[in-house]
Amino acid sequence: MRLGLERLLANPKQWVGGERAGLIANPTSVDRQLRHAVDLMHHHPDIDLRLLFGPEHGLRGSAQDMIGIDDARDSATGLPEISLYGRSFDSLSPSPEHLSQIDVLVYDIQDVGARYYTYAATMALCMRAAKAHGIRMVVLDRPNPIGGLQIEGGGVDPGLESFCGLYPIPQRHAMTTGELARLYNHTFGVGADLQVVACEGWQRAAYYDECGLPWVMPSPNMPTLDTAIVYPGMCLLEGTNLSEGRGTTRPFELTGAPFIDARALAHELSRYALPGVGFRPCVIEPVFHKFARQRCEAIQLHVTDRQAFDAYRTGIAVLIAVKSLWPRDFAWRSEGYEFRDDVPAIDVLTGSPRVRAAIDDGTDLDSVMQIATTGTEPYAAGREAALLYA
Repeated sequence: MRLGLERLLANPKQWVGGERAGLIANPTSVDRQLRHAVDLMHHHPDIDLRLLFGPEHGLRGSAQDMIGIDDARDSATGLPEISLYGRSFDSLSPSPEHLSQIDVLVYDIQDVGARYYTYAATMALCMRAAKAHGIRMVVLDRPNPIGGLQIEGGGVDPGLESFCGLYPIPQRHAMTTGELARLYNHTFGVGADLQVVACEGWQRAAYYDECGLPWVMPSPNMPTLDTAIVYPGMCLLEGTNLSEGRGTTRPFELTGAPFIDARALAHELSRYALPGVGFRPCVIEPVFHKFARQRCEAIQLHVTDRQAFDAYRTGIAVLIAVKSLWPRDFAWRSEGYEFRDDVPAIDVLTGSPRVRAAIDDGTDLDSVMQIATTGTEPYAAGREAALLYA
């Protein structure tokens, strides 16, 4: 298998010619020998790399979630490093000043297969900016680490678009970054001058550990493939007062709070007969983030069959279970979330306030899931034409 980056470097004249290039990258932008795209492109005689752009967490990936990042200069190459994750929504796109210095904008970042993960939104906003300023956009594709077959979740209601859901695609979208770029460009009307450098040899059913590639953490709280597998459902906990395991060594696989009875929660979840997963009662003490240095009873998700496992249904089940067991203690997050402070964070994540309302009303899991999996008609209509792999 060859990554889009490796194909670009084998024949850069086909994709970037002698044009002035900008590169959107992060720590995952490496080849199979772990050589970084910044270094490889900077030293390549046929590539004129002028600017570097870093998404959320930064070009080097050190910042925690929702932490604004300043512009800098790359210590290895001396190139300007432009932040695409500052302190306002306007900071999420390249400026006209920066785009005037390049002719082609190259994107090479590993996604994790979930709508909430903000890198694909960075790509979409860059595509919009490239279209507006007559810049070509080249996306170097990488595998979807949780496969390209299983689809979970629902769309985004009009008015709830956000940096973790610009378009009405499901929480687990089963597409690669390059396929998403094609979907955004055609189905959702971005209309950029887009080229996707596809991977060679990836098959839709393959998870990342079947690709023969090294795993590089896409963000500080995405340490393993196991994290990515549970993330399409367990990221919902960010919209609550439950710890999603940040500040522990197994973020998103662990969830708890000081008011939780771990055994009671594990028992309640066992009643839902959720496929491909078991729940282990445990105790955590996060070293940062929610409940830092506090003892929390918790559960750990143990995925036993990743093909049968439905991460989104599991995440919804956890919310329903905790709400039913501790209705006075459980709460929805009230702080602003990903540049939206006008709506509850959980509505941004689910894409619809009807999901939150149904859980608050004590609705059963199957009925909540019927609500939570609607609104993906545009995605479904355009997906097939955007796919690149069998």
